[in-house]
Amino acid sequence: MYRHQFTCGTETSLNLGKIVCVGRNYAAHAEELSNPIPEEPLLFIKPASAAVPMSEPIHLPAGRGSCHFEGELALLIGDRLSGANAADVPPAIAGLGLALDLTLRDLQSQLKKDGHPWEKAKGFDGACPLSSFVKLDWLPDWDSLSYSLWLNDELRQRGKTAHMLTPILDLVAYISSYFTLLPGDVVLTGTPAGVGELLHGDRIAMQLEEDWLRVETSVV
Repeated sequence: MYRHQFTCGTETSLNLGKIVCVGRNYAAHAEELSNPIPEEPLLFIKPASAAVPMSEPIHLPAGRGSCHFEGELALLIGDRLSGANAADVPPAIAGLGLALDLTLRDLQSQLKKDGHPWEKAKGFDGACPLSSFVKLDWLPDWDSLSYSLWLNDELRQRGKTAHMLTPILDLVAYISSYFTLLPGDVVLTGTPAGVGELLHGDRIAMQLEEDWLRVETSVV
């Protein structure tokens, strides 16, 4: 069972409720999948049952077609946010982490074609590997954060918050206008270009900044 952890070893009483995600928050990612760039954030939710520790091996769903990785910056919510503005958001973010938004791409494509929601392709058990979180005892520069993802030692994704279509603080405020964010909820902020299919035996490494956080996992 997944439980939030801080990288410093400090325990947290925060329990995961929901994982709120945003699609196409990087223009280059929308373009690589031939998707239109949305005029406002495109939101969807993964259930808590989708979360697993990223440090554990990834198990691909059998018989459900291609499974793609999407590396993302994750925010751990520490205080309740509802109808917030951007200025309300920084004190409510308890931690920064990394996540994989695993996506059954063949199934998602069919769901999109049929005009159906994406949850079956995005919210299956194990669809959201999460790292531990860097505890925020200070306020980072939200518009200059960066993270990277390597697949089998090849750099595949390089995300910079400066390139987000909707910046972090505005994004969280927007989410809170539709869904109340509770302590323990997680927000995934979108994936940059470079996503691709996972195969058995693949190795993934993700890193936040130069030395804030690094996590490695493999596909079994």
